[in-house]
Amino acid sequence: MRKVALGRSGLEVSRLGFGCMGLAEFYGDALSNAEAEKVLDGALERGVNFFDTADMYGTGRNEEQLSGFLNRRRDDVVIATKFAIQRAADGTWGGLSNDPKYIREACDASLKRLKIETIDLYYMHRRDREVPIEDSVGAMAALVKEGKVRALGLSEVSAETLKAANAVHPIAALQSEYSIVTRDMEAEAIPACREIGAALVAYSPLGRGLLTGAFRQTKDFGEQDYRLVMNPRFADGALEKNLTLVDQLKEIADSKGVSLAQIALAWVLAKGDDIIPIPGTKKISRLEENISALEINLSTEEISAIERAVPPEAVAGARYPETTSSTLNA
Repeated sequence: MRKVALGRSGLEVSRLGFGCMGLAEFYGDALSNAEAEKVLDGALERGVNFFDTADMYGTGRNEEQLSGFLNRRRDDVVIATKFAIQRAADGTWGGLSNDPKYIREACDASLKRLKIETIDLYYMHRRDREVPIEDSVGAMAALVKEGKVRALGLSEVSAETLKAANAVHPIAALQSEYSIVTRDMEAEAIPACREIGAALVAYSPLGRGLLTGAFRQTKDFGEQDYRLVMNPRFADGALEKNLTLVDQLKEIADSKGVSLAQIALAWVLAKGDDIIPIPGTKKISRLEENISALEINLSTEEISAIERAVPPEAVAGARYPETTSSTLNA
């Protein structure tokens, strides 16, 4: 597994990271801590050292799932977590906070759940427009000085916000959704990252499973799967339209002798070493499939063919429901 620089932070991460969210919530039933550790160990054994979580995943449970793994392998792992999206103990949503006092409290709570002394990469999960970005990043920078955090990141913010934050303290990474079906970042965010020397950490590089071909109709989802009620691209009508694009992409994958997921990941990887996808999975077999995408080299002609097969304007449905779309590109 090749390592790449995480912006200008001095941290080196695996070319492919691991998104931990689904281990605890959202995509069907949560794994037990033992089951989660088996998957995490499997990723590390195969060279993945960059693991991504957040305090709101499972209302803290995802961080707790990682604690035993980190206790055993802390020196081998680059761990990222996030603050800002508030949830009550019962999982109900409580809004956003970028308040400096809250940031300190959230960091201490994450450290306690993870059972570590320092977070390698600490993200602002979403931007609260009511708090000046300079105040929030100033509070995050104080955590770096205190040794509680090594590097700072932001998630789903505009290029303007990214640059303003970087003027306060170097930003190592911007995390945003990026895949062949979600290319919003190409217009401003990716150029801004390159201007300031930050990495783009691409979450949902497989389109929340759309680009795996595993979901052909609503009955393919489990009862606890949030995509059924919270993701417009999987709604009736939109899913059918999007599957026509997926089928066109699969033809390209088949012609190259690789899986649909692998061609989708290879496309993201081909966009540059400063773009680091973090697909998640609960299965070792899928983990191995994802990692094998690193062996695929796409020609300029193949990249163009993929982009013609899945033009951005043809994708049906927004990537988030209207209720939460206002927090994007903030």
